[in-house]
Amino acid sequence: MTDPHERRPADPARGAARPSRPSRPSRPSLNGQAQAALLFLLGATVLHAGLTDLHLRYVKSGLRPLLLLAGAVLIVTAAATLRYERRGTRAGDPAATDRAPEHGEPDDPERADQGSSEGEPRSGGGGGHREPRVSWLLALPLFALILVAPPALGSYTAAHTGTALQKPFGFPDVPDGRGPLRLGVGEYAARAVYDEGRHLRDRPLRITGFVTLGRDGAPYLVRMTLNCCAADAQPVKIALTGNVPPVLRPDSWLEVTGTYTSRRTKDPVNDGPVPYVKVTASRPVPPPSEPYDDAWTG
Repeated sequence: MTDPHERRPADPARGAARPSRPSRPSRPSLNGQAQAALLFLLGATVLHAGLTDLHLRYVKSGLRPLLLLAGAVLIVTAAATLRYERRGTRAGDPAATDRAPEHGEPDDPERADQGSSEGEPRSGGGGGHREPRVSWLLALPLFALILVAPPALGSYTAAHTGTALQKPFGFPDVPDGRGPLRLGVGEYAARAVYDEGRHLRDRPLRITGFVTLGRDGAPYLVRMTLNCCAADAQPVKIALTGNVPPVLRPDSWLEVTGTYTSRRTKDPVNDGPVPYVKVTASRPVPPPSEPYDDAWTG
């Protein structure tokens, strides 16, 4: 009769460690290459915007050097990412890399068994999947930025935003001369409101801006001013009186010649001060290459 306390010899089949195959390096995925491609496209888009007038629709002209630097950094980063990806591909075993795992065959059997014992799901596919091709649709916004650039902010924004006229730090003298004095919308509005037109009286003036119509149909000459980029753009408005064209189309650019008048009104959106200019002549002009104007501070 067998003694129940007698220790049985260990079963060599049960105690022996299961032989493990050397793990295969996974096939290189397109993830790094896709990242490099998107970085390159983004950098090329930024460079394209910085080298042309396209960037003037988004930021002020003084930020152009920073845009060019950012585009160059993105392209260098894309090249470094692609080089790193290729070096990692060459470091793998070519023979093992060329062999694709069969459907349902785990990349590492020992790890698959461990995953089963620890409650982790067993993965049946190979370690190197290719990224879905639909992910390349992420590049479409970049092409849209190049091919279908949105226009600058115009009459709709101006009609629904109050005037951003602010008192400047000072009022420098204007140049002497008999010809029309060319002023920006912001400069004329600031001088007319806060300096009582002291330097503008008895001088012909020439001002350029785009047309917007108020809720009552009153015409305004507007320029969008910005401090940094289009996200903080705000309108400065001048009301028109005198020889105003009978038909004005919103968003059309107009060059008016006229004189200073002390007449003022209030912006219907925020009750801000809006000066008038007495128009003597006007003509349509094409939109300028730089649609935004810097905030005039004197």
